[in-house]
Amino acid sequence: MSNLQTLEKIEQQTFIDVVRERRSVRQYDPTVRISQEEMTEMLGLATLAPSSSNLQPWRFLVIDQPELKKKLLPIAYNQQQVVEASAVIAVLGDVESYEKAEKIYGQAVEAGFMPEDTAVSFIERTVRTYSSLPPEAARQIVSIDGGLISMQLMLIARSKGYDTVPMGGYDKAKFVEAFGIGEKYVPVMLIAIGKATKPGHPTTRLPIEDVAFFNEMPTK
Repeated sequence: MSNLQTLEKIEQQTFIDVVRERRSVRQYDPTVRISQEEMTEMLGLATLAPSSSNLQPWRFLVIDQPELKKKLLPIAYNQQQVVEASAVIAVLGDVESYEKAEKIYGQAVEAGFMPEDTAVSFIERTVRTYSSLPPEAARQIVSIDGGLISMQLMLIARSKGYDTVPMGGYDKAKFVEAFGIGEKYVPVMLIAIGKATKPGHPTTRLPIEDVAFFNEMPTK
């Protein structure tokens, strides 16, 4: 085995370990603080996730001030990890992300990834298509993209020694009101992040033959 093959195998195994070690953690060390610089780095890596037409509709509200976490606590049904974790990241989807199409495709031109005339065509088609979507369809797209980036963020956090738990159990209407979330943003989930004081519970998964099928679905 060559040195390159050996390195690739080590990298692959490291990633698999991260996937296997990720747990939903609900007890955190409240003394551990994640700096804005490190949080920004993790979020930046997470934004390499795929999205519909590369519109990158995810937006993050990072809540790490103690008084704001206390404000969030009753909205999140008094789940203690809200105040104990280093931060709670609200993952939001922007249904008007098509407004950044010119910037997104312009960056692709500057990077040499796309001819300018192709970018102009993409911008026109993307804005026309996404601006005319029914509201429910637009919300579904940004929710899917928000789910993709949330999983990526949680794996990145684990690779850096942090723990997370995704939270769908919170009053979205009260959250929107309390934190001044604009109408164009769809709340996708909250993610608590920090250093665990107690490992997440190990869990089991259904056998793969119960969930994966090749070429046709079972009749029952």
